[in-house]
Amino acid sequence: MHRKAFDASHIGPLRGVKVVDLSRLVAGNMLTLQLADFGADVVKVEPLKGDTLRAFRTQGAEVFWKAYARNKRSVCIDFHHEAGAKLIASLARDADVLVESFRPGTLEKMGLSPQTLHAANPKLVIVRVSGWGQTGPYRGRPGFGTLVEGYSGFAAMNGFGDREPVLPPMFLGDMTAGLYGAHAAMVALWETRVNGGDGQVIDLSLFDPMISILGPQVANYQLTGDVKARTGSRSSTTCPRNTYETADGRWLCISTSTQSMAQRLFASIGREDMNADPRYATNSARLQHVEDVDRVVGDFIRARTLADNLAFFEHAEVTAGPVLDASDLADDAYVTGREALVQIEDDELGHVAVHNVVARLSATPGGFTRAAPKKGEHSREILAPLIGECALDELIGCGAVIDAHHDAVRA
Repeated sequence: MHRKAFDASHIGPLRGVKVVDLSRLVAGNMLTLQLADFGADVVKVEPLKGDTLRAFRTQGAEVFWKAYARNKRSVCIDFHHEAGAKLIASLARDADVLVESFRPGTLEKMGLSPQTLHAANPKLVIVRVSGWGQTGPYRGRPGFGTLVEGYSGFAAMNGFGDREPVLPPMFLGDMTAGLYGAHAAMVALWETRVNGGDGQVIDLSLFDPMISILGPQVANYQLTGDVKARTGSRSSTTCPRNTYETADGRWLCISTSTQSMAQRLFASIGREDMNADPRYATNSARLQHVEDVDRVVGDFIRARTLADNLAFFEHAEVTAGPVLDASDLADDAYVTGREALVQIEDDELGHVAVHNVVARLSATPGGFTRAAPKKGEHSREILAPLIGECALDELIGCGAVIDAHHDAVRA
């Protein structure tokens, strides 16, 4: 796997954009990661115990933090100390974007309502991340991605029809919201920087993005009265589409999203007769006979190893691919050749695998400027210019601020 060195001199296209990140856990960190990867100065304002994402560990290592806090700086303050809100307000006065993920109303209780923040900085873009949004009957409820993944209809669609609904084994709701949030923040910044408008509040629930990516499920129900049953790895719109076991116990996935691809698949496995058979000649007909189709395709694949299947379908120009796990990805030729995963320097682990910057810009690419910060690693360099060295030393001395480089670090 390719090793990626941190380059503090790298300048991304979002240079000059200042972001104050008060969020916790996944969605906010995913949002600000998109901005940090492309050069925005993201200041993570953490409580004294650190961002909750730091607690997601693998064998004691903060692997999630290392992946999603790269390119950011850390300030650690006591949010309950009377100076805490003042420090945040000072940071917000000079920022372009502020991101928070408290339960609705918490920012107001801290004396940092959007009205107060905009009075001091009219151009500030405020992204408010919450489970259920700032409006509606559930606005005051706590909400994690898991609840949203169930409530949105996703879990009801996921899994096999004769078994329980299945939640995703990763942070799908949070990650999706983070990506939407980064897009929304850039749209709002365009309004302030290009159109000359004022800053505004972005109400980003975890729920809304999940609804948006699930397709027209409710419209389908309204038109047909049918709630789609869970179909496992099959598709309710395309056939064949499934995972199939190979002779060596591996798995292959196939998708035929176009009619021509389905016809090519049948011809390649010696079943061109299916292209003329009314039961299989059209996609809608195949969906009605999905068990037959899967049996034919599955028998062909089951008689060959994964490698043989991949070679066969590549030659036939049929859309098939392996089902890989983490042990495969680390050394996969495509993953390493594309540099989709890279090894970054880490003072604890030596090197750690993380995803690369996702969007590949040709002229102004994103980059790796700094490793994920320690708690309060940048407290002094960020806060001292705002309040002065002496005032900062007092706050560090009384435990209101953590400075990772100070002798009296408060854990």
